[in-house]
Amino acid sequence: MAKNIFVGNLAWETTADDLLALFQDKGKVTRAQVIIDRETGRSKGFGFVEMEDDMEAQQAIDALNGQPFKGRNLTVNEARPREERGPRRRDGNG
Repeated sequence: MAKNIFVGNLAWETTADDLLALFQDKGKVTRAQVIIDRETGRSKGFGFVEMEDDMEAQQAIDALNGQPFKGRNLTVNEARPREERGPRRRDGNG
């Protein structure tokens, strides 16, 4: 089963290809993406990498968490499923 990895504190110019290259040294990457803001078209400063092998994924997390990349120290950990959020309140009370 593939493991999804959260990669945070990315430099704004980081691309999915950059993430792919960074993680390929650690094992087989099945997917890499940088999250882009829909309104501005700019990176949100984080992304996700999916690796095929759980052991390789854990080794990548251990090796890359806190390491400098493009002038910033990466935050790398196992991605957690997004929590369900209720509807957004627009009345200013929530």
